[in-house]
Amino acid sequence: MDPPMFVAYAPQTNGVPLESKLATYMNRQSSGVVVNAANVTKHLSNLSLDGSKKSNIAPEFVPSRTHHVNSNNASTNVLNNSYGQPESVGGATYYYVQNHGVDPSMPVIGDGAEIVSSSEPPPLAYVYPGTPSYLQPPAKGSKSNSPDNTLQQPQVPSFFVHDTLRMEILQKNMLSLAQPDPVQFPNVPAEVENYHELVPLEILHNKPASTVLGYQTSTFKATNIKNGTRYCLRRIHDFRLTNTKCMVLVDMWKKLAHTNLVQLREVFTTKAFGDNSIVFIYDYHPGSETLLNKHFTSTELNGYTDPFASDPSAPRPYSHTKNTMLRHQHTNMLPESIIWSYIIQLTAAFRVIHAAGLAFRGLDPTKVLLTSRTRLRLSSAGVPDVVMSDANQAPNPLSLIPHYQQEDLIALGKLVLALACRSLLAIHRDNMHASLELVARTYSSDLRNLILYLLSNQARKSVTDLMPMIGARFYTQLDAAQLYSDVLENELAKELENGRLFRLIVKLATINERPELSLDTQWSETGDRYMLKLFRDYVFHQNTTEGRPWIDLAHVVSCLNKLDVGAPDKICLVSRDEQSVLIVSYAELRHCLETSFNELVQAAKGSVAEAV
Repeated sequence: MDPPMFVAYAPQTNGVPLESKLATYMNRQSSGVVVNAANVTKHLSNLSLDGSKKSNIAPEFVPSRTHHVNSNNASTNVLNNSYGQPESVGGATYYYVQNHGVDPSMPVIGDGAEIVSSSEPPPLAYVYPGTPSYLQPPAKGSKSNSPDNTLQQPQVPSFFVHDTLRMEILQKNMLSLAQPDPVQFPNVPAEVENYHELVPLEILHNKPASTVLGYQTSTFKATNIKNGTRYCLRRIHDFRLTNTKCMVLVDMWKKLAHTNLVQLREVFTTKAFGDNSIVFIYDYHPGSETLLNKHFTSTELNGYTDPFASDPSAPRPYSHTKNTMLRHQHTNMLPESIIWSYIIQLTAAFRVIHAAGLAFRGLDPTKVLLTSRTRLRLSSAGVPDVVMSDANQAPNPLSLIPHYQQEDLIALGKLVLALACRSLLAIHRDNMHASLELVARTYSSDLRNLILYLLSNQARKSVTDLMPMIGARFYTQLDAAQLYSDVLENELAKELENGRLFRLIVKLATINERPELSLDTQWSETGDRYMLKLFRDYVFHQNTTEGRPWIDLAHVVSCLNKLDVGAPDKICLVSRDEQSVLIVSYAELRHCLETSFNELVQAAKGSVAEAV
């Protein structure tokens, strides 16, 4: 995940940001906010309502002879007059724009492509949490040829998903398609109940990679045999379920769905691993990362619990605790907007969990997953309810839920404090006072008071009490989610068009050069199929006058789009021997395509070809 940029909350004269209603919540009188009229006038003068973009449409490419480009025809003269002299690069001919308000270094994308002005857009006023790196404005002083700036300011229109997003999706797809290695993991069973293809998600040595409430655990990616969906299996080693009262809570967890929660699907016991194990089935989110690995140093991976808990009488050296925490003060502090983004998502999950009469229990950085750029999800839901069922012999497991809900809020306060100090040592009792002082010096009073409220000994706390402290920051989180949704929709629209063109190319490929159909070996070389063959040469087999391949993606896309809609535009098709010249419209070619493909479908008699 790229480190996102966030909105910096401007400090106010009274110490309370405008985004918060904390002054009302704490029953304090807030002084008036002083607004600098000069700054407001300066910023308003920079605003502009002129958002129009200039565009130029390149003339349609018309060959004068058999799939060749004639440099003396009218089309080329228009290109020379409009875009200057051509330049051959790697066998492809490019024309460059002159005096049209477009960057001269931008190549023309051929047939019917839109040329967008490359003038630098005005900088964004705010960059919301989770904004992809390629949508963020370049930093001041950055070079135009830097990789980051290339992502942020693409020079040519793209027909495909952005490379950064594509790599993220490919990475997740690769993890989803990972197959088990029986040589490397011989002790992993081939099948567990209705799940097979188990792939460990943690490094398996002689001991499992993690523990939960004293029990050894391991996690796997597995595929459901019935529906082919991939799930995450969390196995609790050597556990025998004796108190079935907890299954009431398991059924409640299975019905609970939320965007900030990894949903529990199934719980069962098994002996497939050679012992009495209990397995929890969750939704699988490939490429997820815990907050522990994301924001804390490797030396603290095992330090969320008190390192001196095994021996309470052991001395606690100052250098081991406070110095480690203070070293992070000026180098590794998280932006406050990131912390508020996490708080909003975690409290949203707790609000739904507590309203359903459940408690998460055991919140720590290892149980919070970053499943995408901006999404937090709570994992391992329901595990403490089952694992601790033997220790809890209450006749009604729901009777202790209110107590566990209060523990959830305390655990949330510790997690926020650890994130604010960027150190797991900050939540130790001896460091609590210094940690809160560090938060007060670095962040707003809202964040400090939120932590104090969560860690207080108040008899009855509620997650809804945090809303006045969050205040208008909730809108920032909402804007970030909507912005990222718009980005994904725009990128998805590109692939939607690509899928439509792929379907069209498949139809052409099944017709062109077919050896025979219904014992007719000349089927693809006669009638409508012959015109489609010449059209294939017109689209894909163009050459320059020097005999080099003329490859222009915009030309291909434009021709296929016109064919798909049946445009009335006419083109000149020339046979390979230059003895036949046909003037046809895209509408006629579309009719030929549909007629020929329907013949194939009828001959297939319900085979796979009908799915195309």
